[in-house]
Amino acid sequence: MNDKQKRLHRQIRSRKKTALVTGRFRLSVHRSNKYVYVQVIDKSGKTIASVSEAVLKQLNGTPIERAKQVGAEIAKLALAKKVKEVAFDKGRFAYHGRVKAVAEGAREGGLSF
Repeated sequence: MNDKQKRLHRQIRSRKKTALVTGRFRLSVHRSNKYVYVQVIDKSGKTIASVSEAVLKQLNGTPIERAKQVGAEIAKLALAKKVKEVAFDKGRFAYHGRVKAVAEGAREGGLSF
């Protein structure tokens, strides 16, 4: 397997363990070198709410603090759409740093997973 296939395999394995098993909405996180992107996705694959650092220009602080603010913002949008319980889908990313900060921000915002 080449590196791209390994990344996709990790992502699929992680996704199966989260939302496909539990049947909840999925809180999907994508981390690029510059920004963090977060979506709430239903069982059929339709995006319910989304937010990113690129859209929220007023964010300031360290990258971890900005990721936590993004998590709080997605929680606010999800709760407005009556979504309270989600499954955290970290994709191919390790659960530390900015990905962990998004999860903490979403929990503090009122989402449970």
